[in-house]
Amino acid sequence: MRTAYYLNQVDKWVVRRAANSGISLLRILLGVIFLWFGLPKFVPGLSPAEDLAIRTMDMLSLHLVPSGVAYFLLALLETALGIGLIVGRWLRLTLVLLLAHLVGTMAPLVLLPDRTWSAPLVASLEGQYILKNLVLIAAGIVIAATLRGGDGDRGSVTRVAEPGLRMDVKL
Repeated sequence: MRTAYYLNQVDKWVVRRAANSGISLLRILLGVIFLWFGLPKFVPGLSPAEDLAIRTMDMLSLHLVPSGVAYFLLALLETALGIGLIVGRWLRLTLVLLLAHLVGTMAPLVLLPDRTWSAPLVASLEGQYILKNLVLIAAGIVIAATLRGGDGDRGSVTRVAEPGLRMDVKL
C-alpha cells in the first residue's frame, strides 16, 4: 500500500512538472530545430536540403524569384522562426509564419514526386525528411493552443466555447 502511495506522489510530481514546463520546452526546442535548419542555409552548399528547397521554390514562384534570393529568404525565415520560438515574443505571428512555412515544405511531395517517393506511399529519404514536418506542424498547433487560456501553474486549460462561457478542463 505504501509503495502505491509513493508511486502516486511521484506521478503527481512528474505530471505537475510536465504541465509547468512542457509547452515552454516544446516551443524552445522547436526553435532550436529551426535555427539548426535555417543557419546552414546562409552558407551555399552546406545544407543537405539545398537542391530540393531551390527546386521547390523555383516551381512555387514560377521562376520569377531568383534561386539565390529565394534561398536566402528561406534561410532568413527559418532563422527568424527559430529566434521567435526561443525568445517567445510575437508568438502569434511566429506561429502563423511557422504553419505557413511548414505547409509550403510539404509541396515537394506533390511537385517533385520522383525525389520524394520511391514507390506508392513509400517515401524516399528526402520524402521522410519532409514528412517529419507533420510532427512540427502538430507541435506548432499545441503551442498555439496555449496562447490563450493555457495555465501551466494549475494544470488546466480554459477553453472559450462561446463569448462569456468558460470551461476549465483539468489535465
